[in-house]
Formats: sequence, structure tokens, C-alpha cells
Amino acid sequence: MNIFTKAIVSNSEMIKNYKACREKAESFGKIFVLKNNQPDAVLFSITEYERLSVFIEYLESLEGEDIAKFTESLPKEENKKSYSFDHLGNEIK
Repeated sequence: MNIFTKAIVSNSEMIKNYKACREKAESFGKIFVLKNNQPDAVLFSITEYERLSVFIEYLESLEGEDIAKFTESLPKEENKKSYSFDHLGNEIK
């Protein structure tokens, strides 16, 4: 998962500036909220939520064999690029 560092906010920023954070979520699709430099929550824009909801509903409609096929098609862990929240949290300080 690629996380744009400008889409990360602290819990205290979220509390103090909810409107600005909501606007940021609308701009980026979602923002990640950190509490004590650890992931705490994700705020989705309604547009992003609706987009993801369609996908989630589709996955929920799959039967066992189809779920297995879908799972096999996902990238393997060693092929995924990942970022630690500690690293990302340090970038917003």
C-alpha cells in the first residue's frame, strides 16, 4: 500500500481541525490518523467509501471456490512494497 505522507494526520490535528482533515480526505480519497505515531484510524471521503463499497459487496457475494481463486491472484507478500507507520509518522513531525 502506498501512503502519501501528506495524507497522514495526527489524532490531535484531527480533533482540532476536523473540517480541514475532512477536506484533505476529500482531496486524497482517504487520510490516515496516527495516535502516538501508531495507526489509529482511516477517514475516507464519501466518494472513496462508495467506490470501495462496490468492491466489498462483490467480494462478499463470492462463493468459496471463487474466493480461493481471487486470493491466489493477489500479490504475494514478498512482492508487495510496504511502508512502516513509524517511518511515515516521523515524516509528519
